[in-house]
Amino acid sequence: MDACADKLTLYLAHRTALVDYAANILGCRARAEDVVQEAWLRFGGRIEESLFISNPVGYLYRIVRNLAYDLTRRLATERRQPDSHEVLAQLPAATASPEREAAGQDELLALSEALAELPQRTRLAFEMHRLGGYTLQQVANTLGVSVGLAHLLVHDALSHCLARLE
Repeated sequence: MDACADKLTLYLAHRTALVDYAANILGCRARAEDVVQEAWLRFGGRIEESLFISNPVGYLYRIVRNLAYDLTRRLATERRQPDSHEVLAQLPAATASPEREAAGQDELLALSEALAELPQRTRLAFEMHRLGGYTLQQVANTLGVSVGLAHLLVHDALSHCLARLE
């Protein structure tokens, strides 16, 4: 007989006792049935590991016990927070509301228009530093200006954009 058939025979021989064992922990036979079924899936799915298990019945009981206690803890947590669905419903959505999205589009358009009003060198310095992640030294080297002037260009662009957004 192969290892899988041996495991199935072992499981079927002890199934009723395993359900009784889990029911004592959980206090519910239906949940115990679910736990024992899950235990079989975990136990039966490990064919290569089962060759090294010296006490497969004890191992199966251990799986059932661990799953039963995990379920007990999960149910206790749900009982402590019975209104969890209401709490979750009150949390802000991960996406912006239509009003906020429209306002964001308006701000983006205003920012784009403000950048278009800037002299090319000032706009380029701002875009490189604030949007492109370039350092002021890299901006200065690219534009052929001093670091101080690069800083001033970025500052002027930022001040201009903030004024237009207000």
